[in-house]
Amino acid sequence: MTTLPLVIRPETPRDNDAIERLHERAFGPGRYARTAFRLREGVPHLSDLSFTALVGTLLVGSVRVSPARAGGASPLLVLGPLTVDPAFGSRGIGGALMRASLDAARSGGHGLVILVGDAPYYARFGFRVLPARKLTLPGPVDPGRFLALELREGALAEAGGSVVGGV
Repeated sequence: MTTLPLVIRPETPRDNDAIERLHERAFGPGRYARTAFRLREGVPHLSDLSFTALVGTLLVGSVRVSPARAGGASPLLVLGPLTVDPAFGSRGIGGALMRASLDAARSGGHGLVILVGDAPYYARFGFRVLPARKLTLPGPVDPGRFLALELREGALAEAGGSVVGGV
């Protein structure tokens, strides 16, 4: 049996259709109603922080990062969606995408990344549950799934208020 190597590379505009099909397979049509989707709606993701995973020529994973602001002033990043084709789950693809994206964000001088997701999964990358009422999202969210990672010490202390997508 031949093992195809995993390639993590920056997302390109020509990946968009394949990524949309991947999101459909992984999340279904209900993804549009989620608070995290609403936060990113109409906000272009940052191409220098968004990556894809390929096995051969097949796109099997994607992570996107979008800009946002908290309280009208503090810039931050919104990570998501992190998507891996269900047929390729539990093979380290999501972790490889996360590391690529977070390394690029650190190198780019960004201070804070937020996401809505599974706390035990994202804890291995340094994400922690946000303190109650520190930041608010434009819709309901389970407080135990609202997570943040400081890329620069003190970035979370600088942020507060309502999070809105965009710069």
